[in-house]
This record gives sequence, C-alpha cells and structure tokens, in this order.
Amino acid sequence: MAKESLANAAGQLPTPSSDGRRQRSDESRRRIVEAMLEFARDGQPQPSAEDVAERAGVGRRTVFRLFTDMETLYREMHAVMLLRIEDIKTIPIKGDTAAERLECILERRVRLYEEIMPIKTAADTLRQQSKFLQEAHENVVLLLRQMLQFLLPKEIKDDADKFEALDVALSLEVWRRLRQDQNLSVKNARRVWEKMIAAIIA
Repeated sequence: MAKESLANAAGQLPTPSSDGRRQRSDESRRRIVEAMLEFARDGQPQPSAEDVAERAGVGRRTVFRLFTDMETLYREMHAVMLLRIEDIKTIPIKGDTAAERLECILERRVRLYEEIMPIKTAADTLRQQSKFLQEAHENVVLLLRQMLQFLLPKEIKDDADKFEALDVALSLEVWRRLRQDQNLSVKNARRVWEKMIAAIIA
C-alpha cells in the first residue's frame, strides 16, 4: 500500500515538460494582459483577437484559449492595474488644517487618476456587460470615499454637505471632465480643481 501510494504521489508530481508549459502559458497570459491594457490606454476597449495576438506576440488561438471567459481577462487586467498604483497609495498625507491635507489628497489623486483614467474609461464602456467590472467600479468608489473620510479633519467630515461636495468634486468623473471634455492640461486642470476645493471648504 505504501509503495502504491508513493508511486501515485510520484505520478502526480509536475514533470519538467509540464512546468515548461505552465511557464509559457503564464508568460503568454502576462503578455496578453499587457496588450489589453495598452489597447485600453489607446482608447480601444474591445480590440479584436487578431490585434491582441499581434501586439502580444502570441498566436490567435492562444488568445482564445487563455481567455475564453472575458471576466477572467478583466480580473487579470484589474490586478495588474492595482499593482501599478501601489506606490501612489503610499504618498503621505501631511498637515493639520483642512487646506493642507486636501493639498496632499489632490496630489495623490492627480497621480492616481492620470495613471488609471484611460483604463477606467475603457472599463466603464464595458461595465454594463460585466458583473466583475461593475463590482470593481463600486468598490473603487467606496474605497475612495472611505479614504477621504479617514484623511479629512474632523470639522470637515462632520459637515455632511461639505463632505458630500468634496467626495463628488474629488471624483475621477470630475477629473476626467476637466482633462478630456474640457481639454485642460494636468497643470490647468489641477488649478481649477484647487479652486473648486477651496470654494467648498471656505
């Protein structure tokens, strides 16, 4: 029995060839995800399999085989995006006054939104057909709201109207309006943003 169990266990161990296949599959998946993120940044949320395969440098069949379920692809893309913004989340929030702390919050959000805006814009066009993307959107909105509540001075967050106004004013949707619809540079959009925030907390 012991010999049989040992033999069975040995038969279940990965072979060098299976390890190699897994590594190649992981590398192909990584390249496909990176290609999809690049397309999202270029404003193409739904590229063809042929285009993805060409940019990723993999076969078209590989694209279909690895991501027959689009929810899986969205999850992979979301995970990569979260890794890219880890350093932004560590930007310290300093200051004792509301104005000082909001200046730090603005700096953090400008960098965050500039990094994720193209990808988030692409994801929003697909949100109605993806349960995962809808849930991810709701989680991001909630997280940003909770972070704002945690970082603001007590006198601001205790004023319900001011807090709700700040939550909206500091949203990605407002930043996207300034940058894309009103075609402002980062510098000019930030200046307008600062004036909006100052007016709210005045």
